[in-house]
This record gives sequence, C-alpha cells and structure tokens, in this order.
Amino acid sequence: MKKENSSSGRNLLSIYRIKYILSKRWVKIATVYLMTLFILLFINFILPRLLPGDVIIAMYSGQELLITDELYNELIVLHGLDKPLIEQFYTYITQLAHGDLGYSYVHRASTIDLIMKALPWTLLLVLSSFILSSIAGIILGVESSWRRGGRFDRLLLMFLLFIDGIPSLALGIMFLSVFSLYCGWFPTAGAITPYSDETGITYIIDVLWHLILPLSALTLSQLPGDYLLIRSSMLLTIREPFVLTARAKGIKERRIKYLHTARNAILPFFTRIGIRVVYVITGVLFIETIFAYPGLGLLTYEAISNRDLPLMQGIFTISVILVLLVNIIVDLSYKKIDPRIEYA
Repeated sequence: MKKENSSSGRNLLSIYRIKYILSKRWVKIATVYLMTLFILLFINFILPRLLPGDVIIAMYSGQELLITDELYNELIVLHGLDKPLIEQFYTYITQLAHGDLGYSYVHRASTIDLIMKALPWTLLLVLSSFILSSIAGIILGVESSWRRGGRFDRLLLMFLLFIDGIPSLALGIMFLSVFSLYCGWFPTAGAITPYSDETGITYIIDVLWHLILPLSALTLSQLPGDYLLIRSSMLLTIREPFVLTARAKGIKERRIKYLHTARNAILPFFTRIGIRVVYVITGVLFIETIFAYPGLGLLTYEAISNRDLPLMQGIFTISVILVLLVNIIVDLSYKKIDPRIEYA
C-alpha cells in the first residue's frame, strides 16, 4: 500500500514538473517555432513536386544531353523520385539534419556552396535596405505626425502612399531604365565590375557603386510601410497624458518629441520586424533578378526556371530558418524593449 502511494506521489510530482516546464515562456516559444519549422519544411518539400510538367525533363532540357528511356529511369533513381513521398521526405529531413542540402546537377556544384556564395550579397542588400528604411521611416513618421495636417505632412503622406502603390518590380525597372540605360550613371548589372581585379578601397567603392540602384529601389519599396506605422503610432501616443505632463514641466519640444513620445510610439515597429523580413526577402527576389545582382533572389529565379529541386529546397530552407531566427530574436528581446509585457 505504501509503495503504491509513493509511486502515485512520484507520478503526480513528475506531472507537475512537466506542467511547470511547459508553462515557461521560452519552452512555449521553442515548441511553437519547432512546429512551424516542421510545417514549413514539409511545404518546402512538397511544393516543387506539385509543379506541372516532368521534373527530370525540365532539369536537363537546357543541357546537351540525349535523354533515353534508360537514362531517364537512372535519373529518376538518382534523384530518389522513384520512392514514395513519405520516404523522400524522411530522406530530405535526415540529410537536412546532417547539413546536407543536396547537389545541384544544373550548376554541377553543392547546393550549400552555391547558397553560401550568394548569401553575403543578399545580406548586404537586405541589411542595408532594412537599416536605411527603418531610420528614414522613423524620422519621417515622427516629424510628419508632429506636424499633422500641415503642408509637410500632407505632401509626404501623399507621396509615400503613391510609392506604396508601386510594386518593387516596377520600381526596379524604372530605376534601371532611367539611371542606368538612359542616363548611364550606374552599372546595369552585377555586384562588381567583371575582370577588374580591384582590391582595397577601390573594391569597396566598386561594390557600393553597383549596390546603389538595387538598394535604392528596395529601400523605397519598404519605406512607406515603416513611415505609415510610425505615423499612426505617434498620433495615438501624442494624446497620452504623459506628453501633456512633459510640456507642463517645461521640457524642450524636441526632447518630448523623440525621448518621450517617439520612444513609446516605436514599440509596434519592433513587433513588425519579423513580418518586414518576409517582405524584404520577397522584394529581393524581384530586385536581384532585375539588376542581375548575384544574391539568393537571382539564384532562386534560376533554380525555379531550371526546375532545380535540390537548389530550390536549399534556398527556401535557408530563407525559412533566417526568418524564424529573426522572429525568435524579436520575441525574446521584446520583453527587454518593453518591460510592461511582463505583466501582460
């Protein structure tokens, strides 16, 4: 009888421990993101296989290769397409767990090598655009809301709403046509001048010179969203009692604007960072393709055009992991940014 009571007591204690661990915030976050990662990896696996047409014919149609029935069957076995989908998915997850993203038979190179070669250029473009659009959006949103109803506010709001209605694809084409093809001020394609063999400062200048147009197009496409969010948040925060109290204390207007009002109005901006990363990555696909910028966007376009399954899955996997990592960082750091979330 005592043994039964002690065993039931231990079981009850273990259940309480499991409930306590699962109630921790970081455990909830980890569980949600692991489930999201698994679902997205499955979608990443299944979508390329649902594309119309024959995968093998599409992958090798651009090569000087006579695909006989015997060779076709060998290629099916080589890519594992003869196995059931469940077994293919298990192989995909197993290889992914070992850091193997496959081999691109179109480029005849390892998928991870191709991605790592293109990733720095995309990170340079994305991070630069993110920083510039964030700084410009915050400053313009604060100043516009502070002068609500004035000429500056109305003109800026009208201009950015107009820009917001133009897709990043159209912006890229406009920039390329006007500043590169017509005026000839900037390079039309690439990230560096071919066969230049420049080093040091001249190499950095060359990289920045090629970066200006794609960076401007991507930043301008992201700016209206940041501006409208900050402006709306500022208009709500200006009405708070602490702003009136700060004015009654005789604090300088500029200090009230940025250190008191903008500091509280900027909080919704951080919650939108994860969503913005997705939009930026989507915009990069079009911008890099238009400017032939050698990043993940252009590599994705080539992979989809050639039906390169390993490369498509590798790029989408890396993109999913990057987006989820950014969202995890935002979730974990938001409590530090806004301590009031502790009591929410």
